[in-house]
Amino acid sequence: MKVTEKWIVKDTDPSLRNKVNELTFPISKHDQSLIDKMIAYIDESFDENSKAKIRRGIAIAAEQVGLDKSVIYIHFNVDDKEVKYLLGNPKIISTSLTNSYLPLGEGCLSVDDEHPGIVKRKSRIVVKAIDLLDNNKDVTIEAAGMLAICLQHEIDHLSGILYYDRINKSDPWKVEEDWEKIER
Repeated sequence: MKVTEKWIVKDTDPSLRNKVNELTFPISKHDQSLIDKMIAYIDESFDENSKAKIRRGIAIAAEQVGLDKSVIYIHFNVDDKEVKYLLGNPKIISTSLTNSYLPLGEGCLSVDDEHPGIVKRKSRIVVKAIDLLDNNKDVTIEAAGMLAICLQHEIDHLSGILYYDRINKSDPWKVEEDWEKIER
Protein backbone atom coordinates (compact mmCIF):
# COMPACT_ATOMS: atom_id res chain seq x y z
CA MET A 1 0.00 0.00 0.00
CA LYS A 2 1.62 3.26 -1.14
CA VAL A 3 0.92 5.93 1.45
CA THR A 4 -0.19 9.29 0.10
CA GLU A 5 -1.12 12.69 1.52
CA LYS A 6 -4.34 12.47 -0.56
CA TRP A 7 -5.77 10.01 1.98
CA ILE A 8 -6.13 12.77 4.57
CA VAL A 9 -9.46 14.63 4.79
CA LYS A 10 -8.77 18.32 5.36
CA ASP A 11 -10.56 20.67 7.77
CA THR A 12 -12.16 22.46 4.83
CA ASP A 13 -14.33 19.33 4.42
CA PRO A 14 -17.50 19.69 6.55
CA SER A 15 -17.46 15.95 7.32
CA LEU A 16 -14.70 16.56 9.90
CA ARG A 17 -17.24 18.49 11.98
CA ASN A 18 -19.61 15.52 12.28
CA LYS A 19 -19.91 13.24 15.30
CA VAL A 20 -18.90 9.75 14.19
CA ASN A 21 -20.76 6.46 14.69
CA GLU A 22 -19.71 3.67 17.02
CA LEU A 23 -17.50 0.97 15.51
CA THR A 24 -19.51 -2.23 15.13
CA PHE A 25 -18.35 -5.83 15.05
CA PRO A 26 -17.50 -7.77 13.05
CA ILE A 27 -15.63 -4.96 11.28
CA SER A 28 -16.68 -4.75 7.63
CA LYS A 29 -14.09 -5.15 4.87
CA HIS A 30 -14.66 -1.53 3.85
CA ASP A 31 -14.11 -0.24 7.38
CA GLN A 32 -11.05 -2.47 7.83
CA SER A 33 -9.50 -1.15 4.61
CA LEU A 34 -9.79 2.42 5.90
CA ILE A 35 -8.45 1.41 9.33
CA ASP A 36 -5.50 -0.15 7.49
CA LYS A 37 -4.94 3.22 5.77
CA MET A 38 -4.85 4.97 9.14
CA ILE A 39 -2.23 2.54 10.40
CA ALA A 40 -0.19 2.69 7.19
CA TYR A 41 -0.11 6.49 7.20
CA ILE A 42 1.01 6.88 10.81
CA ASP A 43 3.44 3.96 10.65
CA GLU A 44 5.01 5.47 7.54
CA SER A 45 5.32 8.73 9.50
CA PHE A 46 6.94 6.79 12.34
CA ASP A 47 9.57 5.29 10.02
CA GLU A 48 12.59 7.61 10.14
CA ASN A 49 13.89 6.10 6.88
CA SER A 50 10.65 6.64 4.98
CA LYS A 51 10.94 8.15 1.51
CA ALA A 52 7.22 8.97 1.39
CA LYS A 53 6.47 12.63 0.80
CA ILE A 54 3.84 12.91 3.51
CA ARG A 55 3.25 15.17 6.45
CA ARG A 56 4.51 13.56 9.63
CA GLY A 57 2.06 12.65 12.37
CA ILE A 58 1.84 10.59 15.52
CA ALA A 59 -1.89 9.89 15.61
CA ILE A 60 -5.01 9.86 13.49
CA ALA A 61 -8.78 9.50 13.83
CA ALA A 62 -10.74 7.37 11.36
CA GLU A 63 -12.68 10.39 10.18
CA GLN A 64 -9.42 11.81 8.81
CA VAL A 65 -9.33 9.05 6.17
CA GLY A 66 -13.07 9.21 5.48
CA LEU A 67 -14.30 6.52 7.91
CA ASP A 68 -17.29 7.72 9.93
CA LYS A 69 -16.49 5.39 12.85
CA SER A 70 -15.07 5.77 16.35
CA VAL A 71 -11.49 4.57 15.82
CA ILE A 72 -8.16 6.23 16.63
CA TYR A 73 -4.57 5.14 16.06
CA ILE A 74 -1.55 6.43 17.99
CA HIS A 75 2.10 5.56 17.38
CA PHE A 76 5.07 7.48 18.77
CA ASN A 77 8.13 7.18 21.00
CA VAL A 78 8.46 8.79 24.39
CA ASP A 79 11.54 8.33 26.59
CA ASP A 80 12.82 5.64 24.17
CA LYS A 81 9.61 3.66 24.64
CA GLU A 82 7.24 2.92 21.76
CA VAL A 83 3.61 3.89 22.38
CA LYS A 84 1.10 2.23 20.06
CA TYR A 85 -2.69 2.00 20.34
CA LEU A 86 -5.48 1.19 17.89
CA LEU A 87 -8.65 1.91 19.80
CA GLY A 88 -12.29 1.37 18.92
CA ASN A 89 -15.03 3.42 20.59
CA PRO A 90 -12.67 5.27 22.97
CA LYS A 91 -14.32 7.30 25.72
CA ILE A 92 -12.75 9.53 28.35
CA ILE A 93 -14.25 8.37 31.64
CA SER A 94 -12.19 10.44 34.08
CA THR A 95 -10.00 13.55 34.00
CA SER A 96 -7.70 15.31 36.43
CA LEU A 97 -8.50 18.74 37.78
CA THR A 98 -5.09 19.94 36.59
CA ASN A 99 -4.36 21.08 33.05
CA SER A 100 -1.46 20.66 30.65
CA TYR A 101 -0.34 22.03 27.30
CA LEU A 102 2.27 21.80 24.56
CA PRO A 103 4.31 25.04 24.61
CA LEU A 104 4.45 25.30 20.81
CA GLY A 105 0.77 24.45 20.39
CA GLU A 106 -0.72 21.47 18.58
CA GLY A 107 -0.87 20.47 14.95
CA CYS A 108 -3.07 18.18 12.90
CA LEU A 109 -2.72 16.21 9.67
CA SER A 110 -6.07 17.64 8.55
CA VAL A 111 -5.15 21.28 9.17
CA ASP A 112 -2.93 23.04 6.64
CA ASP A 113 -3.41 26.63 7.85
CA GLU A 114 -1.54 28.05 10.83
CA HIS A 115 -3.55 28.26 14.07
CA PRO A 116 -1.00 29.45 16.63
CA GLY A 117 -1.85 29.24 20.29
CA ILE A 118 -2.07 27.05 23.36
CA VAL A 119 -4.55 24.20 23.59
CA LYS A 120 -5.58 23.55 27.18
CA ARG A 121 -5.83 19.82 27.92
CA LYS A 122 -6.32 17.78 31.08
CA SER A 123 -3.04 16.56 32.62
CA ARG A 124 -4.31 13.06 33.28
CA ILE A 125 -7.17 11.10 31.81
CA VAL A 126 -8.62 7.62 31.93
CA VAL A 127 -9.93 6.17 28.66
CA LYS A 128 -12.03 3.05 28.14
CA ALA A 129 -11.95 1.50 24.67
CA ILE A 130 -11.73 -1.67 22.65
CA ASP A 131 -8.11 -2.62 21.93
CA LEU A 132 -8.12 -3.51 18.24
CA LEU A 133 -4.46 -4.61 18.45
CA ASP A 134 -5.25 -7.14 21.21
CA ASN A 135 -8.15 -9.32 19.99
CA ASN A 136 -10.77 -6.61 20.56
CA LYS A 137 -10.43 -6.79 24.33
CA ASP A 138 -11.80 -4.05 26.54
CA VAL A 139 -8.99 -1.84 27.81
CA THR A 140 -8.65 0.96 30.34
CA ILE A 141 -5.76 3.36 29.75
CA GLU A 142 -4.50 5.74 32.43
CA ALA A 143 -2.64 8.43 30.53
CA ALA A 144 -0.52 11.45 31.38
CA GLY A 145 1.89 13.64 29.42
CA MET A 146 2.04 13.35 25.66
CA LEU A 147 -0.23 10.29 25.57
CA ALA A 148 -2.98 12.13 27.46
CA ILE A 149 -2.75 15.10 25.09
CA CYS A 150 -2.74 12.84 22.04
CA LEU A 151 -5.76 10.83 23.23
CA GLN A 152 -7.73 14.00 23.94
CA HIS A 153 -6.85 15.45 20.52
CA GLU A 154 -7.96 12.31 18.66
CA ILE A 155 -11.08 11.70 20.76
CA ASP A 156 -12.07 15.32 20.05
CA HIS A 157 -12.00 14.45 16.33
CA LEU A 158 -14.67 11.82 16.96
CA SER A 159 -17.03 14.61 18.08
CA GLY A 160 -16.12 16.99 15.25
CA ILE A 161 -13.85 19.15 17.42
CA LEU A 162 -10.54 20.41 16.03
CA TYR A 163 -7.64 21.49 18.20
CA TYR A 164 -7.92 25.15 17.22
CA ASP A 165 -11.49 25.23 18.54
CA ARG A 166 -9.88 24.97 21.99
CA ILE A 167 -7.46 27.92 21.58
CA ASN A 168 -8.46 30.99 23.59
CA LYS A 169 -9.55 33.44 20.87
CA SER A 170 -8.88 36.60 22.90
CA ASP A 171 -5.49 35.44 24.28
CA PRO A 172 -4.14 32.52 22.18
CA TRP A 173 -0.91 32.06 24.17
CA LYS A 174 -2.53 32.24 27.60
CA VAL A 175 -1.10 29.77 30.10
CA GLU A 176 -2.01 29.59 33.77
CA GLU A 177 0.79 29.19 36.33
CA ASP A 178 -0.39 25.77 37.48
CA TRP A 179 -0.62 24.21 34.01
CA GLU A 180 1.86 21.43 33.32
CA LYS A 181 4.12 22.04 30.30
CA ILE A 182 4.52 18.87 28.22
CA GLU A 183 7.58 18.61 25.99
CA ARG A 184 7.23 16.55 22.82
